[in-house]
Amino acid sequence: MVNIADPAILEVMVRQEGKYPMRTDIDIWKVHREERNIPCGPFTEQADKWRSLRTVLNKRMLKPAEAKTYDGSINEVISDFMHRLQYLRKESPSGEMVNDVANELYRFAFEGISYIVFETRIGCLDKQIPPETQKFIDSIGLMFKNTVYATYLPRWTKRIVPFWGRFMKGWDDIFDFGKKLIDRKMSEIQSRLERGEEVQGEYLTYLLSSGKLSMSEVYGSVCELLLAGVDTTSNTLSWSLYHLAKDSELQKTLHEEIVKAVPMDRIPVAEDITRMPLLRAVIKETLRLYPVVPTNARMVNEREVIIGDYKFPKNTLFVLCHYSIARDEANFSEPEKFYPQRWLRDRGLTHHPFSSIPFGYGVRGCVGKRIAELEMHLALSQLIRMFEIKPDSQLGDVRSIARIVLSPGKPINLRFIERNSED
Repeated sequence: MVNIADPAILEVMVRQEGKYPMRTDIDIWKVHREERNIPCGPFTEQADKWRSLRTVLNKRMLKPAEAKTYDGSINEVISDFMHRLQYLRKESPSGEMVNDVANELYRFAFEGISYIVFETRIGCLDKQIPPETQKFIDSIGLMFKNTVYATYLPRWTKRIVPFWGRFMKGWDDIFDFGKKLIDRKMSEIQSRLERGEEVQGEYLTYLLSSGKLSMSEVYGSVCELLLAGVDTTSNTLSWSLYHLAKDSELQKTLHEEIVKAVPMDRIPVAEDITRMPLLRAVIKETLRLYPVVPTNARMVNEREVIIGDYKFPKNTLFVLCHYSIARDEANFSEPEKFYPQRWLRDRGLTHHPFSSIPFGYGVRGCVGKRIAELEMHLALSQLIRMFEIKPDSQLGDVRSIARIVLSPGKPINLRFIERNSED
């Protein structure tokens, strides 16, 4: 492995990745697809097949104008999340506390991406999550946990130790849930066509009616897309609220910016975010300190890679050390400090453009980047409008822990104090 912890060298490397950049193969995920005869999705497919798949999946996702079309769906989910927060607050002894904010935001993010991808609500924000949805959520945790074990165990252990079976069952349940929702949407589309009605809808309707993917390819792609749409939103919002709760002056300034941009008599929408530079800076700074994936990897299989005086052969594995780069004093002053103002243009601070790239770069960058950013901006703006957020007096410092993705090392408990309408 060639580890890269310098933004200038990282830029040189990724600009040579070619038409078909490869991440490191998650071989055991492919094993599941092969054994179950399911086409690979955007995470597991490679080379020309991957590029063809991404070309279809990118539409209705990556362009800012396309992402804005989802703000109505996102705001509907945010409204339900706010109601859930109110319920949790009232249930707490103080009438203010929400325990394990990261878990609540995970439910919000899951509901949000499911609503966008499946075009249906799955009940993550209900007081009692529907059993099928809970099984789906549990299956993702089961799959991720056992991916780690199955990766390092030789395949001959499959029939001896339980990890392979749990890993396969996790994926089986994920696909079973996804298939039911996709089949239901396909049935709705066919019924509309039979009645001579125009077929309109958002992401899943586009995939199913475009004719560019087979049904099995839709199954494989949509279920993998779901995995990319949860941790980014939930973890980033958790860390943002944690730091804002610890810095009352920053939170006050952010609140003033938000209410100035959007009067309290209406809900923020995508166009309003352009008038909230500090809000966007808070999310950027959070992703700098806590990139969801602390390291990424690339393999270039089309040509040699030349970096300075060094020549690397095809198929060299380059490890991109995003966490280290973003916390290096050579790239950011006071790198361990949460200081969103460093991203504001009027501060005159400059950073190497590759010193913080939490969504990746180029054609292999995150397909859901625009949707995730819109979710985070809209949710954070509404939370700060509605509540003053303070930490639990017993919370202390929270450190990150790497569990494939970067997560809080302990529950983040926060007080949500309702603001007066005059605030």
